[in-house]
Amino acid sequence: MGGHMKSFMRGFAAAAPMVPGVVVFGLVYGVAARAVGLSPAQTAGMSAIVHAGSSQFMAVGMWTASSGGAIILTTLMINLRHLLMGASVAPYIRNVSLPWKMLLALWMSDESYAMAIAAYERGDGDAKYFLGANFCIWITWWPAGLAGAWIGSAVPDPARYGFNMVFPLAFIGIVASFFKGRASGVAALVSAALAVVGAMVLPGNWYIVAAGVLGASLGLAAEGRLRR
Repeated sequence: MGGHMKSFMRGFAAAAPMVPGVVVFGLVYGVAARAVGLSPAQTAGMSAIVHAGSSQFMAVGMWTASSGGAIILTTLMINLRHLLMGASVAPYIRNVSLPWKMLLALWMSDESYAMAIAAYERGDGDAKYFLGANFCIWITWWPAGLAGAWIGSAVPDPARYGFNMVFPLAFIGIVASFFKGRASGVAALVSAALAVVGAMVLPGNWYIVAAGVLGASLGLAAEGRLRR
């Protein structure tokens, strides 16, 4: 038991530097959710259950002008990236029980995934470490949203102060740590270019998935070529 708790706390500590960004992002979400009529309990409930910042912001933005079906479909497209994230971590948790896999998938976020996959690649990651990183983000995310809802309309335009850029910039810093050579550089540059072009010419958010899949495929092809 002691070893499991130690691994859990290592994962929790690894994700802890992300907490300030989570708090700011959660506060902004809470303010936005309150502005469209969600109660503080509903705002916190969405964070606790959905646990996906980009999808929650999209849902809140569509709340008063779109149907429930449209909101579900749009947020589903945004979160399709979790298929790629789950596929990449699957080899490391192949021997983990199904209930454990479900729990890890439920709480997995972009940030905790980044911490966990980095630990797995270093050789010191396990399911408890992954859970600790997940829990650190989750236990911060929904209280921050609740606090933002209580603040309400005190900050009428959070984007004006650049709050909406805190989390993306923090995650870019994490992703940069994964660069290990030309192959990963190819994947990153191609994905970025495709995402920019796709955002301009494709409807909805399918460009996110297309950029990720094509960029990763070209990165794998480049890695194979370099090995040969």
